[in-house]
Amino acid sequence: MADCGFWDDRRRYVRSDFVSIPGMVGNSYFYYLQFVFGNIMGYVFITYVLVPIYYDLKLVSIYTYLEGRFGIKTYKTGSLFFLISQSFGAALRLMLAAKILQYAVFDAFGIPFFVTVIFILILIWLYTNKSGIKTIVWTDSLQTFFLLSAVVITIIVVKNSLNLTLAQTVTSITDHEYFKIFDWDFHSGNNFFKQFISGMLIAVAMVGLDQNMMQKTLTCKNKKEAQKNILTFSIFLAIAQFLFLGLGVMLYLYAEKTGIPLAFENGKFLDTDNLFPMLSLNHFGIIAGVSFILGITAASFSSADSGITALTTSFTHDFLNIQSKNAKQRLQLKNRTLFGVSALVFVIIMAFSQSKGDVISTIFKVAGYTYGPLLGLYILGIFTKIKVHDNAVPYICVIMPIITYFLNDFFIAWYNFDFGFMNIFVNALLTVICLLLAKKKATPTV
Repeated sequence: MADCGFWDDRRRYVRSDFVSIPGMVGNSYFYYLQFVFGNIMGYVFITYVLVPIYYDLKLVSIYTYLEGRFGIKTYKTGSLFFLISQSFGAALRLMLAAKILQYAVFDAFGIPFFVTVIFILILIWLYTNKSGIKTIVWTDSLQTFFLLSAVVITIIVVKNSLNLTLAQTVTSITDHEYFKIFDWDFHSGNNFFKQFISGMLIAVAMVGLDQNMMQKTLTCKNKKEAQKNILTFSIFLAIAQFLFLGLGVMLYLYAEKTGIPLAFENGKFLDTDNLFPMLSLNHFGIIAGVSFILGITAASFSSADSGITALTTSFTHDFLNIQSKNAKQRLQLKNRTLFGVSALVFVIIMAFSQSKGDVISTIFKVAGYTYGPLLGLYILGIFTKIKVHDNAVPYICVIMPIITYFLNDFFIAWYNFDFGFMNIFVNALLTVICLLLAKKKATPTV
C-alpha cells in the first residue's frame, strides 16, 4: 500500500463502528450488507471521477472547487455543511464509546454521564495538544491490535462456549434466521434499492466530499496511488463489515442458547449497541472484557481526535482566515476554536444520549440531511455547466434538509413508505431542482 493517510483514517472509521454493526443484526438481519455493496460502487465513483478532479485542479481544500464553479458563498456553504456533518459524526461515535465506558466503569462510582463525557473531552484535548506524530503512529498501531484482539477473542469464546467447530460456526451463521441479505419490500427502509443507492451516495458524500478524508487521499504520491488505496480499502471494508455482521449473529446465538434476556419491545430489540459490551464485560471472561475496554477506549480517542482536529482546522482556515494571522493570533484562534468545537460535540452527545437502537444507523440518517445539499452541489457542478445565483445557494442548502425531513414523515404517515437512508437521495435531488430554478440566464452573445 502507498504511504497515504486515507488508509489510516478509514481504518479508524471501521474501528469506531465495530460495536454498533453486530448489534444491528437482531433488528436488520444482514440487510446492512446491501448498503455495503452500494458503498463499493460509491468508492468506484470517488476513484474515477472525484480523485482525478481534485488532482487535476491541485486543490488544497476540496470546497474551493465550489468557489471556482459557483462562487464564494457556495464555497462557504459547502465548508459549513462539512463542519455540521463532521460534528455530528464525531459526536455520535464518541457518544457510543462514552456510553460503554459509563456502563463498564463510571456507573460503579455513581458518576453522571455528562461528567464522563466532559472528562473524555478533556483527555482528548490534552492528547490533541501534547501528542506528537510518533505517539499518534504508536497508538494507532496499538489500537488496531486491541480491536482485532477483541473481535478474535469474542469469536473464540462464543465458538468454544457453544461447543462448535469452525465449520459448525460458519454453518450456524449461514443457517440462522438473521442471515437474510436482500429485502425486496418496497415500503421497507431496508429495501435493496434504497440501501444500495443510499450506500453509494453516502460513501460519495462521507468520503469523497469530506475534506478530512480527501485531504489525506491527496497526500498520496500521485493520482494512481490514491486510486489504488481507495479501491483496495473498499474491498477491505466489505470484508470487515461482513465479519462484523457474522459476529452479530454469533452474539445473538450465544444469548439465545445461554438464556440471557435481551430488552425487546414492539417486535424489535432495544439498545442493540449494548449487546457486544454487555456480553464481553459480563459473560466472556476477564481477558475478553479487558481487551474490549482497551479496544473501545483506543477507538474513541483516535476517532474523536481525528474528527475534532479536522473541525478545528477547517473552521479556522475557511472562516477565520487563520493563515493571515501571526503566530500568537493563530494559537489563540486554534485554542478558542478547539474549545468551541468540544462544546458543540458535548451538546450533540447530550441531545442524542437517550436515543435507542444502533448508533451507526443514526449516523447515516443524520448524514443524509447534512451531506445531501453538498452532494447536490457537486452533482450539478460536475455533470452540468449551469451557473447559479451564488446568493441563493445558502438558503437552498438550509431549507432542503428541513423539507426532506417533513416529507419523510408525510410519506410514512400516509403511504407507510420510509425513505430510510435514501433521505440523502431525496435531499440531494431537491437541492439540484432548486439550484436549477436559481440558475443564471445565459448572457446573449452579440
